Amino acid sequence: MNFPAIFAIYKYEMFRFFRTLMESLLSPVISTSLYFVVFGAAIGSRITEVEGVSYGAFIVPGLIMLSVMTQGISNASFGIYFPKFIGTIYELLSAPVNFLEIVIGYVGAAATKALLIGAVILLTAHFFVDIQILHPGAMIAFLLLTCISFSLFGFIIGIWSQNFQQLQLIPLLVITPLVFLGGAFYSISMLPVGWQTVALFNPVVYLISGFRWSFFGAADVPVLASLMAIGLFTALCMGVIWWIFKTGYRIKS
Repeated sequence: MNFPAIFAIYKYEMFRFFRTLMESLLSPVISTSLYFVVFGAAIGSRITEVEGVSYGAFIVPGLIMLSVMTQGISNASFGIYFPKFIGTIYELLSAPVNFLEIVIGYVGAAATKALLIGAVILLTAHFFVDIQILHPGAMIAFLLLTCISFSLFGFIIGIWSQNFQQLQLIPLLVITPLVFLGGAFYSISMLPVGWQTVALFNPVVYLISGFRWSFFGAADVPVLASLMAIGLFTALCMGVIWWIFKTGYRIKS
């Protein structure tokens, strides 16, 4: 394992993040505050509790998941797309660095950025609601797995994309709607029975449910199912990335 190469990629990506640190951290703070004003105050005044938890606190895990997923995807996709755009990816591919080391460097940096933003949102939420985390170890594990898996997914999007518009296509048209429909701001048990069944086909439901369980001990689906879902998604992303580097799909042409 070429650790100096991994660290060089990781350090370069993190330096890019720290150059715009204020913008990177200020945006999620403002967004989180607006969500609490709109959802916590407006809707929370009508829905006081969900599954024994105040509505303001109930939406915190969903807010964190929404930001972590989108940030992991955007950071990883831009991180690998930009070398493609300017042509420096060929220097990387010709260097004595294998595909796993490249992935660890870029995905590790993207996951770190998403994790930092998730921590900032959690800290911001404390100014609005009282939050108790019943299973802190499980919370950290779910957060780390989500950061890594969606950074892997973002890496795939960055290689697939052929212009800057395509970088935002899947996050805006697929991921964000899935999060909103995946119980980020409500429990799927509040839906009619038919729609509850439909919601179970949304993979994001399992991620949010498991993460929410780590906070409040309440989940829409079994925790084991949540772990299996995120593990399967991570393995699928790794398989696709292996195929991309094996075939050279959109990186060698």
